[in-house]
Amino acid sequence: MFLYEENRCSMTYMYEYPEYLKIKLPKKTARRYPAYELYLYGEGNYAEENKNLLLTGIPVLFLPGNAGSYKQVRSLGSIALRKAEDVDFKYHFNFFSVNFNEELVALYGGSLQRQTKFVHECIKVILKLYKDQEFAPSSVAIVGHSMGGLVARALLTLKNFKPELINLLITQATPHVAPVMPLDKYLTDFYTAVNNHWILKAQDLRNLTTLSVAGGFRDYQVRSGLAFLPRLSQHDSALSVVSSAVPRAWASTDHLSIVWCKELILATIRAFFDLIDENTRQITEDPKKRMSVLNHHFVRHPAKMYEENPEAFTHLTENHTVMFTVKIDTSSWIYGCMNTNSSMCLEAADLSWRAELLPTTKVVMLKLLDYPSLSHIVIQVPPAVGNKYTLGCEFFKEDSRTVQLPVTHIFSFGFSSSKILLNSTGLLYNVQLQHFSQIYQAFKIYIDSHCQSLKERKPSVYRLHIPWSYEDSITVAKVPSLAEISAKLHIAQPHSDSSLPELNIYSSPDCQYEVILKTSLLQVLGQIVRFHAGAFPVYIVSNILLTYGGQLSTLRSTGQCSDFSLQLVRTAKPYKVEPLISIVVFLQGFNWFREIWESLSLPEVDAAVLSSQDAWFPLVSLILFLFGTGIAYWSGVFFSTSLRLFSSLWLTLIRPPELQKDKLITPSRLCGMISLALVSWTTCGAFAVLIIYLQYLFKVVKLHVTVRAEQNMHNRDSGHSKETSQNSSTHTVKAQSSVDSIPEATQSPSNSETSAEAANSLKMHTTVLNLFTWIVLLNLPSLIYWLKNLRYNVRLDPDPCRTTAIILVCILEILMNSSTSEVKSSKLLKIAAKVPLPLSVAMLAFGRMHLYRVPHFVTFSLLLHVLCCFV
Repeated sequence: MFLYEENRCSMTYMYEYPEYLKIKLPKKTARRYPAYELYLYGEGNYAEENKNLLLTGIPVLFLPGNAGSYKQVRSLGSIALRKAEDVDFKYHFNFFSVNFNEELVALYGGSLQRQTKFVHECIKVILKLYKDQEFAPSSVAIVGHSMGGLVARALLTLKNFKPELINLLITQATPHVAPVMPLDKYLTDFYTAVNNHWILKAQDLRNLTTLSVAGGFRDYQVRSGLAFLPRLSQHDSALSVVSSAVPRAWASTDHLSIVWCKELILATIRAFFDLIDENTRQITEDPKKRMSVLNHHFVRHPAKMYEENPEAFTHLTENHTVMFTVKIDTSSWIYGCMNTNSSMCLEAADLSWRAELLPTTKVVMLKLLDYPSLSHIVIQVPPAVGNKYTLGCEFFKEDSRTVQLPVTHIFSFGFSSSKILLNSTGLLYNVQLQHFSQIYQAFKIYIDSHCQSLKERKPSVYRLHIPWSYEDSITVAKVPSLAEISAKLHIAQPHSDSSLPELNIYSSPDCQYEVILKTSLLQVLGQIVRFHAGAFPVYIVSNILLTYGGQLSTLRSTGQCSDFSLQLVRTAKPYKVEPLISIVVFLQGFNWFREIWESLSLPEVDAAVLSSQDAWFPLVSLILFLFGTGIAYWSGVFFSTSLRLFSSLWLTLIRPPELQKDKLITPSRLCGMISLALVSWTTCGAFAVLIIYLQYLFKVVKLHVTVRAEQNMHNRDSGHSKETSQNSSTHTVKAQSSVDSIPEATQSPSNSETSAEAANSLKMHTTVLNLFTWIVLLNLPSLIYWLKNLRYNVRLDPDPCRTTAIILVCILEILMNSSTSEVKSSKLLKIAAKVPLPLSVAMLAFGRMHLYRVPHFVTFSLLLHVLCCFV
């Protein structure tokens, strides 16, 4: 929120009006998937020519992600069309796009399998469009944004899918490792099936080349660590990069801009055209060439156009001394002389392939021991044509330009710093950052440059290089200046890797640089939120559940229900829940304990899974618990304020109802319970949950109105009683008159008790409603999905909360009519008051990575509350 990186992406524009031609699907497919469609993208004359579907290009299928539109293909399609015009349509691509009806598949996993099967049908339809062409394709390239990339990977899990139907897959900001918000079992099961298949069948997938591009720190929806393909799969045919490290882009993107970021789209389209095989006029079938092209455009760009087999040696003649007029960023420009005579170089090795393109500069680093036969370095420079080029060259020993800087401890909180002064002048420094390997570490690096003279210089380039993953970030700064760089990781250092992150400083030769490193507390908290924000609902509900248990305990011991905020402070203590989980995680490191655990058929503790992914450390749970306590507190304040506002509005418009005790079960309520259970079974469970929630909310507001009205009346009567008492002390009145005035001025004990009982019931119902609100929120995605698809099917299938909804309807229909007077005399109250603590522990142990389990724990606790009304 405080360190939001500026958007450095350029927008892509269409030169002609975009058109989307709907492809007619087979009747069986259209009937089976009525909500889905397939389109072909086009513009202007190209769109007109393709209306008869006599296609001759290379098919590429775009799959949108969560709530994504099929129209997001336009950036890729438009730039590919312009590129094809540049080569006179010698080669061109046909971009297809799938309309998934903008489904919320990142939050509701019930339709992922359906989407996958539909994409399989689309691939077969697309390939049939080319069957009579001279260069008919046998496979389709796929570009998947967000969850669309996961759907593309899931194609390989289908039993009747032929892997050769796709040979190239590019995913944009796709969470491959795990879902961002695991809100239902269908979502987590889908992930498990896809990732297990890709790990177990890695040898069978070598002909498929996969590129995953993550958005970097600007993407707040999908953190880049989730976008890295599983490490065990396809070492030689899969590549994962962060957009900030992509050459010629060097920009972080948010979750949506990654589909239109011009710099990234250009890199993707250039790669597509370099992947074409001249003989087949389709994407090459050679996996090595595909990986070579992707590395050229997405990892290390040598500032030259891609060549499959570049010539190692060049014969230089007198003609080569003439200056070239080609662009300097696409031609060979540096050679190593291998054969000379007295006046000129006859044969040279092209060293331009060793170059690396950086913003504002190209860099070549040569180890002279690798080139013992070189006699000269030859630089070939084109005419300046008004532009000025600066050439810098120096010889140095690598050790003399490599220095080590230990990072500050996380608990230094930015008060201490590590400094280093680079005294010698040169073109390059490598500052190795020691002990920088964990995701919770975050630093601010200040680079202060001082120069001897004030002449104009080229900007300095600072690169934070992470050797174990392609997540470099580059900063360009004027010289002299004070530059600030944020240093944090997307992926923790693997245990088998001993390399050190480096800060590469491409400097001006007559300037000195001072590097200052400090821990950034805000960014440390930001990293915790980035990696664990999805678990916030678990910690919030855990705090509310502990408070709920505390209120039941107070009701049992004192007969009074305590206020939510006060009880939260008393009972929501992290030391009650965290130690037990930590002990279990520790014991699971022993084989004997793991065997016992598995024999009991207990699921793995989520903290242990996160630890294995290097995304966990001891204090993170404490910090998240405190975040949860704060949010739970303010949610309680919000609830009480909202209820007060609603009751004030009610009292203004309608006469308050009288306080009366309701029966727990009546024939009409039983009918309502059965009706809502039928609604849940025949339509959508979340819809029934929402109805009962609104009904419960109305009941609580009504109770709040009644309690406020009773309190107002009591306050007025108390004031009237005081006034009467004062008058009797100053005036002489008859004793009989004073006695007669007492019944009118005071409440009877029975009314007072009823009012106090209603106030207790209100506090308890408010807490239950607070708990229930989070259940509604966690089930909301399936409700939204059902509403969007209501015209196609009345019944949500599969429904992740159907069974839970039926149970909740029965529980809450009874609970909303209950009072604390029925509960505090129950024999089960002691158990009901103690159960929320173990349930909170279980929720934190098994719900962090499985949010759909949270309603189950809450439902069990509420079930005990209902039983207390009868037993």
